[in-house]
Amino acid sequence: MTAWRQLVQIARKDLRLEARSGEALLVTTPFGAVALLFVPLAVGTDTPLLRGIGPGLYWVVVLLFGLLVTLRTSAVDTPAQIALLRLCGVHSVVRLAGRAAASALLLLAFELLLVPVAVALYDPAPHGWPWLLVVLPLVAAGLGLLGTLAGALAQGLDGRTTLGPVLVLPLAVPLLLGATQAPAAAALGRAPWPWLLLMLTVDLIAVLALLLGAPHLEEVA
Repeated sequence: MTAWRQLVQIARKDLRLEARSGEALLVTTPFGAVALLFVPLAVGTDTPLLRGIGPGLYWVVVLLFGLLVTLRTSAVDTPAQIALLRLCGVHSVVRLAGRAAASALLLLAFELLLVPVAVALYDPAPHGWPWLLVVLPLVAAGLGLLGTLAGALAQGLDGRTTLGPVLVLPLAVPLLLGATQAPAAAALGRAPWPWLLLMLTVDLIAVLALLLGAPHLEEVA
């Protein structure tokens, strides 16, 4: 079996587990929707204010709750399962890449499920929305990669649930900035390419870190 087929099979396995349990999306998505609801309850019916803070708040919720999704999927494999994959000849890079791909797809679904909630609550201006077709996958891919790396780094540690967000949040700040500023720049008639390039750079650095660091993380695990 080629490395690509191994990657696809690992990603499919994780997605099947999520489809059966629904722990990542069916539990996390309602909490994300409730988090989006809290600010309108506190602010009231100040529509201009809600329209201004809505996009930024949406991405903060995606970042914070998205970490729960990707760190949850990174905790699926037990040490015994990881050892079995090694015996089957699955390289550590392939295993983590498959896990990151599944996490990215779950995060993209999480983002899409929260979009109607954010639109209904905050009524954001429609200008710049087409750029979300690019922004959403870039953020999902970046968080999926960073969360997978953090989960592998914290594998076997008692405080992995705390250490994971601490590792990912500082690195995900450029994704948050790019996601909020790219549609805003397009709405103002400016080129959003610098912000998209920033997010793409984070994704590529995460890919490079996975390729170079996965063998060392496998040795530690």
